[in-house]
Amino acid sequence: MNYINKIKVTLFKSLFIAFPLLVFTSCATDDTQTVTNFNEITMQDEFDTDDVIDTSIWGFNIGTGTNGWGNNELQYYTDRTENASVQNGMLLITARKEDYQGSGYTSARLLTQNKFDQTYGRFEARIKVPYGQGMWPAFWLLGADVDEVGWPQCGEIDIMENRGNEPTLVSGTVHGPGYSGGESISKSYTLTNDRYDTGFHIFGIEWGPEYINYYIDDVLYNQITPEDVTGEWVFDHPFFIIINLAIGGDYGGAPTAETVFPQSMLVDYVRVYKNSLN
Repeated sequence: MNYINKIKVTLFKSLFIAFPLLVFTSCATDDTQTVTNFNEITMQDEFDTDDVIDTSIWGFNIGTGTNGWGNNELQYYTDRTENASVQNGMLLITARKEDYQGSGYTSARLLTQNKFDQTYGRFEARIKVPYGQGMWPAFWLLGADVDEVGWPQCGEIDIMENRGNEPTLVSGTVHGPGYSGGESISKSYTLTNDRYDTGFHIFGIEWGPEYINYYIDDVLYNQITPEDVTGEWVFDHPFFIIINLAIGGDYGGAPTAETVFPQSMLVDYVRVYKNSLN
């Protein structure tokens, strides 16, 4: 989820299953991938208390893209229970088609800024995405120094982004100085005989000094290192978590008459780990 438009840049790497404290070498390429055992939990929200969002962990962005998060999106973000609630052990971020504060849609954007951030570790969430043209769910991290240095100098790690009209495909991306927006470094992962909008999937990264591993359902499908980016590596400081459901915007385009409202992005849990051996 970035502040301006982006395109996908395909980086070829082989698929791996993650095991602790190993370095994998691909048979198909000369690439190596480092995998670390992040085994101590540092933050978790299981969303197991109905109707209560834990405000010790989560805050809300309120307003539209003109407040500073851009992309020509169409929604107004609120903190209303109509747009963000906990039900049956799930966080529901619900997009609605309604006239509200000058916008034609509402949704929610939750974030841990000033409540929780961490340098390195395993960040994961179990999510079921909505479907249809114009839906843009995302689970991502933003550098905690964003208010001091601005974007993209703060760095951005998109763990999962989905276009609602592409229900079998998600992307993982990094943005930084010299490789932001349309120049971001990104790779997509496509499901076979399955969809992201019909069931839950685990989206995560394992992040350490000079690498970020991307995985879906424990399949490690990409690693990004300083050698892969076209500018300064800005991923060695604390980042906070953002989960949101945008409507329209530059990434996937506006909804159509066939797009169903209301719809929810369902989050079963969010968990963060560190390596206790460090």
